[in-house]
Amino acid sequence: MIGAIAGDIIGSVYEWDRIKTKEFDLFRPDCSFTDDTVLTVALAESILTGADYASLMHAYYHQYPDAGYGGFFHRWASVLGSPPYNSWGNGAAMRISAVGFAFDTLDEVLSRAERYTAITHNHVEGIKGAQATAASIFLARKGATKAEIRKYITENFGYDLSRTVDEIRPAYHFNESCQGTVPEAIVSFLDSTDFEDAIRNAISLGGDSDTIACITGGIAQAHYGVPPVIVESAISFLDENLKGITTLFHSRYCSASE
Repeated sequence: MIGAIAGDIIGSVYEWDRIKTKEFDLFRPDCSFTDDTVLTVALAESILTGADYASLMHAYYHQYPDAGYGGFFHRWASVLGSPPYNSWGNGAAMRISAVGFAFDTLDEVLSRAERYTAITHNHVEGIKGAQATAASIFLARKGATKAEIRKYITENFGYDLSRTVDEIRPAYHFNESCQGTVPEAIVSFLDSTDFEDAIRNAISLGGDSDTIACITGGIAQAHYGVPPVIVESAISFLDENLKGITTLFHSRYCSASE
């Protein structure tokens, strides 16, 4: 999941200052982790320890209250025991990468993705976005080709993955929905040559940059691995808690896929 975290950190400075080019510095001094990383690590901790994910999300929210959460999540996280709020937002997909790495059958990946997502994002499009992301990671991790991933996601989730990044980029704009983010993030991976190129593709679309790059980064990690220099740079932006969980999860579930 370090690929997802790296994408979030790299894209953090472009969320509100969007660009339409692949030429940019990967890690700027003003980069930071956002809610994408916080909730990704919370899920990783839940998988590692068996602790309740909803409770961990509440705890992480209060530990990192200024990470950039959306308004609906703010309200949900403020009160323990809050019901799901029927969201189709891309927060469902940006936090799910750990599921694609941790479980060993596609059926379990899809089931777990739905279970963890529906705590907040119980809208059909939210669940679909999380499942498509987790399935892409699982398939890439298990050695599926890009053509096989494209075929599976298209047939099972109905996303249009026929476009290229260059075809999407000119008219694409900021979009916080799963249905307007996840297909573009997957295409950013499919249309890439290596991990870094996938991240550059995602951010160059000029959309919800940290989240698109986070989703793309998880998939790209499963297929390409993450260059050590990018891992080291991303880890350097994390505090000891986030770094510790990320490192433990990576050593337990991700090392064999790289």
